Amino acid sequence: MDTVDEWLGNASEFIWGPWLLVPLLLLTGLYLTIVLRGVQFHRFGYAFWLALVKRKERGAEGDISHYQALTVALAATIGVGNIAGVGTAIALGGPGALFWMWITGLVGMATKYAEAFLGVRFRRVDAKGEQSGGPMFYLSEGIRNNFGKILGVSFAVFGAVAAFGIGNMVQANSLADALNAEWDIPFWISGLVLMLAAAAVILGGIRSIGRFTAAFVPFMAIIYVLGATGVLLFNVGELPGALATIFTDAFTGTAATGGFVGVGFLAALRWGVARGIFSNESGLGTGGIAAAAAQTTNPVRQALVSMTQTFLDTLVVVTFTGLTIVVTGAWTTVDSEGEALTGAPLTSEAFRDGLPGDWGGLIVSVGVVFFAFSTLLSWSYYGERCMDRLFGRGLVTPYRVVFVLIIFVGAVTELTTVWTIADILNGLMALPNLIGLLLLSPLIARKSREFFQLANWKQVDDLPGQR
Repeated sequence: MDTVDEWLGNASEFIWGPWLLVPLLLLTGLYLTIVLRGVQFHRFGYAFWLALVKRKERGAEGDISHYQALTVALAATIGVGNIAGVGTAIALGGPGALFWMWITGLVGMATKYAEAFLGVRFRRVDAKGEQSGGPMFYLSEGIRNNFGKILGVSFAVFGAVAAFGIGNMVQANSLADALNAEWDIPFWISGLVLMLAAAAVILGGIRSIGRFTAAFVPFMAIIYVLGATGVLLFNVGELPGALATIFTDAFTGTAATGGFVGVGFLAALRWGVARGIFSNESGLGTGGIAAAAAQTTNPVRQALVSMTQTFLDTLVVVTFTGLTIVVTGAWTTVDSEGEALTGAPLTSEAFRDGLPGDWGGLIVSVGVVFFAFSTLLSWSYYGERCMDRLFGRGLVTPYRVVFVLIIFVGAVTELTTVWTIADILNGLMALPNLIGLLLLSPLIARKSREFFQLANWKQVDDLPGQR
């Protein structure tokens, strides 16, 4: 088993190392930012108005509204990655890793825009009348040769399997572990309740998931951000120094201090980018799956809405988590055995240090429960859409049932190896997607320019569709 773990660790190191996904993710996001003329910056206000104020288009084809599609994507990304992922990034890459998470988020907004655009443009209606789209479709249909088909099928295989890891077992285990640590609830009870609660939503399909996330996601995000705000207010005097540390360590690395062993620049870069995509999924391709279900007459509109998800996830929620860890100095502490804290325990320690009484630990524990549950819902949809691409609609319902049953397994099983496998599968999903985004970027840029050149492009309910 040690040999397998070592092999998996080496594979993850290579995929997420400085010679493959880290530069590919950053350079793809930067390239798309350039060819799309900084769409995430100069269309920022309109995108948020469309996502949070307008919310939907009258008479548009699709299964769920703009806003619901956004919350489905947010439900998947505002998850354990925002708590455990940020803690891991800082524990292994130092405070400077947070800076690279920000950069990943900023350029990732353009990547998310591109994914959502293609997800809507190449979506199709499945045998049950629901929209189905994402990289598994736009890679094979947008790149009209055998290479495109290979990319599309590869993504679908990796996505269908990855959903059981990062979107299911990891989330269920994190939730059960949080409940056990905070209230001593047995793992099997948490697994059983979670399985039944998830089944009530997942088996109803995307419309059921969309209705739930539309109400649930804003509530859980606001509660968590308010708690983090409290930590920052209680430690406001440390905030300038924390920001200075984040910016300087991003380029120089972090010296050993307290329980932190010290790292160089490449560690900050690697862990910042790796956990950045783990958090916001820009480049992973899942944003295109959620966007394809949206009710819209034009792919540009949903692309604008979808890119706000990356901002809300990384530039808001991740930022609050990272700042609490740095301002409280929790990243330098050790546990009772002298080991440096990492992951969710590190974030929990920061909240406990930053808030009076037991409020800090309670907020993180409840946050893990909320975030993990919402992520389960969205990833079940991502996995079933991949199955639809591979085998047709007939296996979607069986996939949902198996997905629900695996939740219990994840809750009661030790998952050290599963985390590593999840990292590998995430990387394998990103590779074909990023290649496809680069090849299809001329189409995305051309159609986006045509849309924004229309005199009445802001008139959501009056503008005709564009294919």
